[in-house]
Amino acid sequence: MADNQAAPRIFGYARVSTVGQDLAYQFDRLRTAGCSRVFHEKRSGKNTSDRPQLCKLLKSLKPGDLVLATVTDRVARDPLDMVHILHTVKEAGAGLRLLDEPFVDTTSEMADLFLFILGWFARWHRQRILENTAHGRELARQRGVRFGRKPKLGPSERKQVAERRAKGEPCARIAQAFGVSESTILRISARQI
Repeated sequence: MADNQAAPRIFGYARVSTVGQDLAYQFDRLRTAGCSRVFHEKRSGKNTSDRPQLCKLLKSLKPGDLVLATVTDRVARDPLDMVHILHTVKEAGAGLRLLDEPFVDTTSEMADLFLFILGWFARWHRQRILENTAHGRELARQRGVRFGRKPKLGPSERKQVAERRAKGEPCARIAQAFGVSESTILRISARQI
């Protein structure tokens, strides 16, 4: 290698969907694979534009760089999004390799096809998860399960609030007595009308 050529950089990309999920496995795999920097975020993989760290990584790529991720769905959940990411990586002269799916490597001639199919599968899988979740919620609702936050005041407390409001007591005083906001008292009062 000539002195004026920089060594190729190896970047990692790690993602989980929620704050409660852990990135440790991905960090470990990416660092072991030689990543000098791991871009990471806790955001949905639905589309690229909602992931600032992925956008930052893609904009920083130079010819010869290599991007590593563990599996397809960490990079994209939508096949068109995956193709867009692949195109951006290739346009930069960089490569993309998935550690736990070694057949996905943009240096091969079949990479576009593999990534499109895997991206399509990730999208299909996400749609099944959403459908199953919606179905489960509907069944739970039919069984009488209530969703949302638990009411701040129970039925007997709401009855007391209604009685005190009916006597003309100010919302602020009632709210202070029950340790809730005035808006909670106003909502209870509005339901009584």
